[in-house]
Amino acid sequence: MSNDPPTGATAGTEAGPESQYFARQLSDLDFNDRLLDLVAEEGLPLLERVKFLILFSERIDEFFQVQVAGLRRQVVAGITSRALNGSTPEQLLYDVRASLERMVRRQESLLLETLTPALTREGIELCQWEELGASDRNYLHDLFDRLILPVVTPLTVDPSHPFPYISNLSLNIGVEVRSRTEDTSRFARVKIPPNVDRLLPLPGGERFVPLEQVMTAFLDELFPGMEVGEACVFRVTRDADLALDDDAADDLLLALQEELRRRRFLPVVRLEIDSRTSESPVERLTEELGLGPDDVYRFAGPLGLGCLWAIYGLDRPDLHDRPWTPLVPPAFTSVERDEGASIFTVLDRQDVLVHHPYDSFSASVEEMLNEAAEDPHVLAIKQCLYRTSGDSAIVAALIRAAERGKQVAVLVEVTARFDEEANIGWARALEEAGAHVIYGLMGLKTHAKTTLVVRQEGDAVRLYCHVGTGNYNPKTARMYEDLGVLSSRPELGADVTRFFNYITGFSQPPHYRELVTSPGGIRDRVVELIDEEAKAGPDGRIAIKVNGLDDVAVIDALYRASQAGVPIELIIRGICCLRPGVPGLSETVHVRSIVGRFLEHSRILRFGGAAGRPAVYYIGSADLRRRNLDRRVEAMIPVADPEAVGRLEEILAFNLADDVQSWSLASDGSWHRIPTVLGNATQASLEEAALKRGDLLDRPRTPRS
Repeated sequence: MSNDPPTGATAGTEAGPESQYFARQLSDLDFNDRLLDLVAEEGLPLLERVKFLILFSERIDEFFQVQVAGLRRQVVAGITSRALNGSTPEQLLYDVRASLERMVRRQESLLLETLTPALTREGIELCQWEELGASDRNYLHDLFDRLILPVVTPLTVDPSHPFPYISNLSLNIGVEVRSRTEDTSRFARVKIPPNVDRLLPLPGGERFVPLEQVMTAFLDELFPGMEVGEACVFRVTRDADLALDDDAADDLLLALQEELRRRRFLPVVRLEIDSRTSESPVERLTEELGLGPDDVYRFAGPLGLGCLWAIYGLDRPDLHDRPWTPLVPPAFTSVERDEGASIFTVLDRQDVLVHHPYDSFSASVEEMLNEAAEDPHVLAIKQCLYRTSGDSAIVAALIRAAERGKQVAVLVEVTARFDEEANIGWARALEEAGAHVIYGLMGLKTHAKTTLVVRQEGDAVRLYCHVGTGNYNPKTARMYEDLGVLSSRPELGADVTRFFNYITGFSQPPHYRELVTSPGGIRDRVVELIDEEAKAGPDGRIAIKVNGLDDVAVIDALYRASQAGVPIELIIRGICCLRPGVPGLSETVHVRSIVGRFLEHSRILRFGGAAGRPAVYYIGSADLRRRNLDRRVEAMIPVADPEAVGRLEEILAFNLADDVQSWSLASDGSWHRIPTVLGNATQASLEEAALKRGDLLDRPRTPRS
């Protein structure tokens, strides 16, 4: 990478002194440093540290595909508008690249100097080809001949064979091949087959060799009779942004499919290459791919660490976190125990707040959909489906309901990034079953997590709904911390009904009694609530837990509240563009980030609660980011049920007391690990609280999915 900054470039993550905000892209990158902190933490189980290294690698891949690609487009287009911290796109791209290069070097060190030796001590070896003995090499040679050689396709470059297309995030070997009889040479590319295990297991234990090293060792068998020169292992990352224009509104699905085809050929924004590679093949690749030296990242370990999921998946319970089995929410234990009990009879009596993964997703949200699909009294089911898994019980329930003649309407957000093709598949399966499918709204992503069940009860119709913070995905419900409210309150049911009529029909946004939605409404309501606390001065209180904060209107409202003396606690997992602790601006604002075994994903907003003033609580799907408040359809609801409020207060209290999994944000933009004094770990505290609620501390638990 080049070390020459553009004129006026800033250094590191430090915003200019004139700026009241941090740059969104740099704040996003900072979260990755916290992941690397966990990789380095010797107190964590070893394979969990491997997991955090993989997550770091995957997040960096996405960052290049979206954020770096976006900045490069701005620079190429000559855009000079400034980021929140005052940087031009060119300056910001320089700072981003400097941070990325530093992180990649740290990633490399942690993999090679920390994790690899620690794995070896546990009998798990990431072997190098040059270190293998004759028996291992013979075994791999046989494997190459049987499994790999028939699959790979070498492609050479000559006047009749142009430089081949290199697919996004694919792993490749580049090599110069020379004829033994003619004084000619050609560049050849061999793609590492993605359908062969990237880490090849060796006999006799938990030893693995990267597939690319084995293929490199036997390249001469792909080019018989030729002289094979220096091989280089490389990987490319492409711009992955989709650009749907207004004309796509006539057929959003067709336009999206065309964009997905176009995405394959978007520009390359990063070249990763084995650090042992000489300059000649690097120059050849950068020229062919249209890259500069700043776009090249050398790495001494495997390129793309997703291959390490094979290591993480080893059956070594001694090297993993203690398993956590989600519990049936106490309100729904009768549904499992009593044959005649139903989710709907429980919700007739009370609202139920569920907190995943501590509360079982399958025994709450999935159970409601399963019952609704089978119940002859259910007339209709409506749902916003943003992301789900390949074996989704939710989609299966919706299909069964449609096949049984119930009215099923599903808004499938086909533009959910990197899930577009999967969502198109689910949408078509639902349509074939007879469901009404809406493919999102043009110009907006529907990110709301809402479900409505319409049930005939005698002469009346009763509405049951779920509003949550997380996707309807049973797999992420075990890994992401999220909240949801299941309710049959008529006011909320009426609001959710109007909400679905709005997003599936063609009308102006309706007026709601409880539901707050975006675009527009959530920002206005949050700013209004913040300003109300500002009027109370030091007697005001604000606590907000979200995944990201970059909306200037919300940040400025928080600054006003801080200047009025309001104590403000922000729990922001990822992006935070607010600058805390600045005298005269934000000195009463404290920002922390919590990162642990479960990805903190819920959104909780609490206003008031001191000096005899009642507290107001909200949960919802939206982060306090401009994209959520302006370019997404989101839903947020107040929570007033006393038991649910108690749960929310408990969650916030555990978060604010955490001194094990927490980092704090300083006014200069740096994040610091909060020293462990009392040993309060949020997620361990929430597990214990869930066990106590179920009165199961001393009893074996029944496994739940």
